[in-house]
Amino acid sequence: MNAHLQPTGSAYFLTKETQAIEKHTLSVLVDNEPGILARVVGLFSARGYNIDSLTVSETEHNKRLSRITVVVVATPKTLVQIKLQLERLIPVHKVHDLTAEGVSIERELALIKVAGSGEHRAETLRLADAFRAQIVDASVTSFVFELTGKSSKIDSFIALMAPLGLVEVVRTGLAAISRGPEGM
Repeated sequence: MNAHLQPTGSAYFLTKETQAIEKHTLSVLVDNEPGILARVVGLFSARGYNIDSLTVSETEHNKRLSRITVVVVATPKTLVQIKLQLERLIPVHKVHDLTAEGVSIERELALIKVAGSGEHRAETLRLADAFRAQIVDASVTSFVFELTGKSSKIDSFIALMAPLGLVEVVRTGLAAISRGPEGM
């Protein structure tokens, strides 16, 4: 336990040092082989680390490489442990903390189903237009919208749709890339 004595007038009391919990986006370049995703997720699970978002896809077909994008909420100390443990996995080539390295571009895709008729229907369409959501399916009783952008934008749209007849939401998880001329 990290602790120290804290003065309070003429007495001292013991306080636990606390570290700020931060959200970080990690980009992990790995060999595209069976079981790698299970190994990465197992590393988080075995140590009690929570994953907020996880996306994975092959990014370089000729080199058989995939990129795993993981969003975690952790203390700085825990984050260092996560990165070191990821780097030790054999099929991992690189681990980048996009949050710590500077400005990155992050986007998410969501499909949002909203039921409604009458005045709610018109309001739903007006808000979808304001958020630049695309209609990918429409019937007389519902819509399915496709929305891409920052997670906060998607959260806001979902919150506005809730009282208008929100039925279901499907989200892809975060895709992120660093800015500038260098690649991973």
